[in-house]
Amino acid sequence: MGVAEPAAAIVCRRIRVRGQVQGVGFRPHVWRLARELGLVGWVRNDGEGVEVEAQGPRAAVDALVERLRRQPPPLARVTGIEVCERAAGPVAADFAIAASTAGRADTAVAPDSAVCGDCLRELFDPANRRWRHAFVNCTNCGPRYTITRALPYDRPQTTMAAFAMCPPCRREYESPADRRFHAQPNACPECGPRLRLCDPMGRPLDADRDPIVATLDRLLSGEIVAIKSVGGFHLACDARQAGAVARLRERKHRDEKPFALMLANAASASEFAQFDDAERAELESPERPIVLLRKASGCDEALHGLAPGLAEVGVMLPSAPLHFLLFHEAAGRPAGTGWLAEPQPLALVMTSANPGGEPIVRDDGEAFARLTGIAGALLLHDRAIVTRCDDSVLRANGGERRFVRRARGFTPRAVRLPHAGPSVLALGAMLKSTVCLTRGDQAFVSQHVGDLDNAATVTALEETIERLVDLLGIEPERVACDRHPDFAASLLAARWADERGLPRVEVQHHHAHIAAVAAEHGLQGPVLGLALDGYGLGDGGAAWGGEWLVVDGAAMRRVGHLAPLRLPGGDRAAQSPWRMAAAALHAIGRGDQIARRYAGEPAAAGVAGLLERGLHAPWTTSAGRWFDAAAGLLGVARHASYEGQAAMRLEALASQYGPVQPLAGGWRVTGRFVLEATPLLAHLADETDAARGSATFHATLAEGLAAAAIEAARAEGLDRVVLGGGCWLNRLLAAAVESQLCAAGLEVWQASELPPGDGGLSLGQAWVAMNS
Repeated sequence: MGVAEPAAAIVCRRIRVRGQVQGVGFRPHVWRLARELGLVGWVRNDGEGVEVEAQGPRAAVDALVERLRRQPPPLARVTGIEVCERAAGPVAADFAIAASTAGRADTAVAPDSAVCGDCLRELFDPANRRWRHAFVNCTNCGPRYTITRALPYDRPQTTMAAFAMCPPCRREYESPADRRFHAQPNACPECGPRLRLCDPMGRPLDADRDPIVATLDRLLSGEIVAIKSVGGFHLACDARQAGAVARLRERKHRDEKPFALMLANAASASEFAQFDDAERAELESPERPIVLLRKASGCDEALHGLAPGLAEVGVMLPSAPLHFLLFHEAAGRPAGTGWLAEPQPLALVMTSANPGGEPIVRDDGEAFARLTGIAGALLLHDRAIVTRCDDSVLRANGGERRFVRRARGFTPRAVRLPHAGPSVLALGAMLKSTVCLTRGDQAFVSQHVGDLDNAATVTALEETIERLVDLLGIEPERVACDRHPDFAASLLAARWADERGLPRVEVQHHHAHIAAVAAEHGLQGPVLGLALDGYGLGDGGAAWGGEWLVVDGAAMRRVGHLAPLRLPGGDRAAQSPWRMAAAALHAIGRGDQIARRYAGEPAAAGVAGLLERGLHAPWTTSAGRWFDAAAGLLGVARHASYEGQAAMRLEALASQYGPVQPLAGGWRVTGRFVLEATPLLAHLADETDAARGSATFHATLAEGLAAAAIEAARAEGLDRVVLGGGCWLNRLLAAAVESQLCAAGLEVWQASELPPGDGGLSLGQAWVAMNS
C-alpha cells in the first residue's frame, strides 16, 4: 500500500483553458491568483485559448485550477479545463505573463461589451485623464468582436493597431496589476481615436465646438444624426419630437415598423414602459440588447409614432461611452455617476443606419454614400469597424431569454452541441439570415445579417461567411442550406460547395427549426416538434408553416399539421391580410361576402373569383397566414408594411383585453392530427370587438394546438415537445401552449440562446448536416 503524497509536495502542471478566454482579462487574472497562491510559472494566449504552467505545492496548484473553474473574470466563459502533469524542475523565480503564440485558432474572440462601472467612474470624473473620453475601456468592457481582424486577440490584430499608445497608456497595458493590462483597445484622449461631426459630404460641421455638444444641439433641434457606434452606424433623433420621428420614417422608407428607444438608465424607462427584475437585468446587462417591454400608460402620447399599434416598446440603455456622453451632456455634465441612478429626460430614437432592408452601414465611406438624404449630420470617429453587427433584440419572458434578433453583445459566443462532428457551414434561409459554422462540439452563429431580398444583403452574407471562416480558422467539411432551390442562401451554398468540392446537405425548413432548439438544449433521440411560422418549402413543393414533426437528428417525419387555407394571389397574400381573410370566408362557405366586405380593395372581386375557381391560390398550412386571416376578419390590419405586423397587432389587442375562455367547439382534430379551426374563423367573421376577438383567437388556437400535440405525442410514445418557428415569439401563444402541455406531463423546450424563427435556422441546418 502506497504512502499518500503530502499536500506540500511540489508539483508542476500544464493547464489548458478553453472558451471565451481571450480579451477578457484572463491572463492577468491567472497571474494574480498564482502570485496569491505562491506559485511560479507562466500564462499565455495561443490559438487554442489560454495555456498555463504552474509549479508549487500540490494544494496551491489544485486551488488555482479550482478557482479558474469557479471564479473566471467577469466577461470570460470557460467551456473546458484540461490538466496534465509535468515534471517539476527549475523554473523562473516568479509567475510571468508570456508572449502569445500563434497557431490554429481553436478559441473565439469575445463579444463586444458595454462600458463597465469602473470606466464610467473615470469617464465622469473631471480630475481623471479619461474625463469625457468617448473610447474609455478596460479588460472588463469595450469592443472585441467588431474590431478584431484575426486571432489570437492581440492589439496588432485589431483596428487599434493604428493608434500608438502614449507612455501612461503603455504602462497600464504592460502592468499585470492594472485592470487595463493587455486591454487591446486601451487609449486615452492623447493617443486614442477622435470624434468629428460632418455633413453628408464629409465637410466639417461646428469645427470649433465639442462634437458631443454640437450633436446634442442638432438632435434637440429636430435633426436626424447618423452616429458611428460599435458595430456600425445608428440613425438618431429626439424621440419626443413627433415631427423628427415622422421625417426619419419617411426618409428611411419605414412606414410603421417600430423604432428602438435609447434612454439613460432604467429609471428613465419607467416613464414609458413596465418591466420586472428580469427585464431590468437584461437592460443593464453587459450585452445591452434592445429589450421589448410592455408600454406604460401614456407611452404612445409621449412618443408618438415610435411603435404604432403595438403593446411593446423596444428599449435599450447606452452601451458605448459615446452614447453615455450624449446623456451626460443633456444632464448638464454632472461630476460623478450619481446622475445615472436618476431619471433623465432625454429620449432618443436609435435605429440601425441603413436604407430600408439593407445591411447596417459600417464605415465612413458607406455612410456618405448610403445615408445622404436621410441624416443631416454624421458623428464619426476614426476607429475602424471590422465586422458590422446590429443591436440584439430580445424579450425576457418570465426570466427566460427569448431572442428576436441575436447580434451585438452575444455574437460570436459559441453554442455547445450535444456531441462533436464534422465541421459544417450552414447558410440559413431567406429572411433574418445568419450563418453557422461548427467546430467539434461548438457552433458559432453569426450576427443577424438580414433579409436576402437585395444585393447588398447577399453581399453582406458572403462577407460574414468569409469573416467567420477566416477568424475562427475553420475549414468546413460540409455545407448546409434550406431545401428551397431559389433562396439566395441556397444558391450561394451550392456555389460555395461546388467551388470547394464539398458535399451539400439540403434541410427542410421546419426540420431545421426543431433541430435548432434540440441542438442548443442537447436533446438527443426523438422529439415531437411543433413548427409554426410563415413559410417553408414542404414535401411536393407545398407551402408549410404549421407542422407537427417527429425529429431525431437528421431524421424527420411529418405526423400532423394545421388545416390548410388558400393563398389567393400566392406570395402577395403574405403582405395583404385581407386576402387571407377572403380565403377564410371562402373556407367557411361565405365567399359571396368577399367583394362586399372588402369593397375598398380593387382586387376584391378578382380574389373572390380566384378562390371560387381555385386558380392562383395554392394551399398553405402556415400558422402565420392563420394570424393574417384573423387580423383581416377582425379589421385589425388589411395590409402589412413589415413581416409579422398583423400578428403583432393581434397580440397587442389580446394583451390589452385580457384572458378569455377558448371558443367552445372552435376547433377539432381530424384524421391524423390535423387541427381544423373553421368554427373559430366563422366566429371571428361576425365579431364586432376586435380586442375581444383577438383574445378569443389566441386562447382557442392555443387550446387546439396543445390538444393536437398531446394526441400526437401519446400516439408516437414521446414525452418531449419542442416549439420552433417565429410564431413562438408571441408571448400569449407560447405561454398558453406550454402551460397546457406541461399540465399533460410533457417536457417543453423553447429556444433561448437563439431566435426561434429564421434567425436560428442556420444552427438547425448545421446540426442536421453534422448528423447526416
